[in-house]
Amino acid sequence: MAKKTYDQLFKLLLIGDSGVGKTCILFRFSDDAFNTTFISTIGIDFKIKTIELRGFKIKLQIWDTAGQERFHTITTSYYRGAMGIMLVYDITNNKTFDNIGKWIRQIRMYASEDIQLMIIGNKCDMEDYRLVSKDTGERIAKEYNTLFVETSAKANINIEKAFTDLADAILLITVQTKPSTISVLSQPTAKFRLSVTIDKFSTNHYCKSGLRLTVGPSTTD
Repeated sequence: MAKKTYDQLFKLLLIGDSGVGKTCILFRFSDDAFNTTFISTIGIDFKIKTIELRGFKIKLQIWDTAGQERFHTITTSYYRGAMGIMLVYDITNNKTFDNIGKWIRQIRMYASEDIQLMIIGNKCDMEDYRLVSKDTGERIAKEYNTLFVETSAKANINIEKAFTDLADAILLITVQTKPSTISVLSQPTAKFRLSVTIDKFSTNHYCKSGLRLTVGPSTTD
């Protein structure tokens, strides 16, 4: 049996109107690539990337959905099971921003109640063509109680931050919803062992310290 190379698997979904740059965001994050000739996504596609976060290896399974209405039935089926959703609009296109409410309604209809949501204003490098201000984007994110960031896939602005911040929010929720205990053993050792158990996985990290800490069910060696 192959050894698992990650601690947690997070399923993320990219949604939003056609042409807002969802595929470009995904390819910039997964492959550090940008191509102006991307065609509209047909149905759904996905990429996988593993990141280090708070000492854990998090495997991100990122699904890129088509924004066209004719693919609605296909894409909404992927809401179920998603742990995080990136709702993308184009800062140079008012209509894509005005449709945020429509996408939020779909999320509430098809996604789980504890879904972590981030609203993304993409193409922030095109300042001369901006129609949606950053303040306006921040206000609607506050209204819907979501994370918010402006990005540019072309200029590679805040792409890494967007995925890291959303994954971090999911990780913190995962920790909060799973029972755990913290015990500090007073006997000094050359190293401390940090043992974390979250949702059926356990991982150990070692670093120099005068204390040994255990996060998870308290045990002694």
